[in-house]
Amino acid sequence: MVTRFLILLLLQVLIPCSAFPNLETGKDTIAIRYGNTITSKDIKAHLTILASDEYEGRETGEEGQKRAAKYISKHFSSVGIPPYLDSVINDSSGYYQKFPLVVQSPYGATISSDQKTYEFIDDFFFFSGFEDFAMDVKELILLGYGIESEEYNDYAEVDVKDKWILFLSGEPLDKKGNSLITGTKDLSEWSTNWRKKRNIAKEKEVAGMFIISQNYEDLLNSYRHYIEKPSVKLISSEKDEKLPRFYLSIELSNKILEATAKGVTVESIIKRISKKRKPYTELISSDFKINIERDRTEIESENVLGYIEGTDKKDELIVITAHYDHLGIDGDVVYNGADDDGSGTVALLELAEAFAMAKADGYGTRRSILIMPVSGEEKGLLGSKYYTSNPVYPLDNTVANLNIDMIGRIDTIHKGNPNYVYLIGADRLSQELHDVSERANTEYINLELDYRFNDEDDPNRFYYRSDHYNFAKKNVPVIFYFNGVHEDYHQPTDTVDKIDFDKMEKITRLIYFTAWELANMENRIKMIEDPKE
Repeated sequence: MVTRFLILLLLQVLIPCSAFPNLETGKDTIAIRYGNTITSKDIKAHLTILASDEYEGRETGEEGQKRAAKYISKHFSSVGIPPYLDSVINDSSGYYQKFPLVVQSPYGATISSDQKTYEFIDDFFFFSGFEDFAMDVKELILLGYGIESEEYNDYAEVDVKDKWILFLSGEPLDKKGNSLITGTKDLSEWSTNWRKKRNIAKEKEVAGMFIISQNYEDLLNSYRHYIEKPSVKLISSEKDEKLPRFYLSIELSNKILEATAKGVTVESIIKRISKKRKPYTELISSDFKINIERDRTEIESENVLGYIEGTDKKDELIVITAHYDHLGIDGDVVYNGADDDGSGTVALLELAEAFAMAKADGYGTRRSILIMPVSGEEKGLLGSKYYTSNPVYPLDNTVANLNIDMIGRIDTIHKGNPNYVYLIGADRLSQELHDVSERANTEYINLELDYRFNDEDDPNRFYYRSDHYNFAKKNVPVIFYFNGVHEDYHQPTDTVDKIDFDKMEKITRLIYFTAWELANMENRIKMIEDPKE
């Protein structure tokens, strides 16, 4: 017993910046010491502030987001993380990486036909993302339901390359209401996953899409908050190549058909396909105009960088991210975003404090740690996209990105069981990253690690929907920590009183122990030879 004590004492004298395993348990006692500083009490204190009405929903580029950036940078300063002063970060505080954005109004679009003009929202809508344009649509392909499958194929006998297509939402049904694809009353993914139709149209290189919405008002009301919100994009010399996609009311669709295909209506298309149980396509001449001319304003936003320098391997680093922006205000209603992603943001504050405290006490990690709350996620992963395109620290030296987005609630799948977390992406670029994560959980936390959304065929496509994806695209291994969506997702009811803080403490500690091992292991994690997409 005395010998073991002397060995430990000697190790601490000789190598004070290393981690120390407990000779009885094998657990890292130094890691545990600072992991224990992550508490539900502190998490709640931070979130109660950042998700309050005072922060106005933290919308990208707005005052609430700027106020949140100041709160975060002040916290970094208070726990002893110095400003990173570099020409790349053009800010007097030294914590910000600023990036330029353009805000584009959704209004300014019209469709005209037969001397009548149809208006945005009243007759059609679209989701922003493509460049402004004006054009006469002289030719249009009526394409049934826009489906390509073994059971039913609208594309079988028609070349749609560089053409505008018009098709119905949903999927074809027979006279008894059975799907022509599934053969039952159960609908296929062609109805439930709108991306399938978009993706096949992009593969076919169409010029643009008109979608006849059979439930136009319901769809519009469900997404009105997004449709009528100005879009925000990075200012770039690259043109946006997103495919123009317009959702049309049945009334407007029939007007277009009336002017271009005599005797054809939305109702007749549905009946014809249902009766003959096969696709109906037709190349028709058209005579209508599209004009998109939207107002644009330039603004600026910030990523906040808390850099904790490592010791003997300081040129390599672990980047830990969460987005601190949310949806802002709609009229008098504040979207507080307590879970999305106030939960991830305050987890970063606790992680920053734990790693900074360890460094101050002489137990800094071997590799550097970059704690980086990013902005612009809700507008299209913009802050992380800017960082990975303009990295402050070389991406070649970035060992891994651990990204936290929504870890404060319990979804319906795990109702009554808070002891879980979804992990996404860990094994796609590095099997060793997955192994480190599993080991950290087994040794210190014992959460249920749920990998269902890591499936490459996951229809939710969560792997592509948070900031880690921009790192993965640059070949940086990632883990995405997530607890699933819930009834308050992107609603003003996503408030602090519904957060499970004990759950957050556990997940944040898991991330801490995973990062601790990644930052202290002798060799950086290996990449797999055949990475998963």
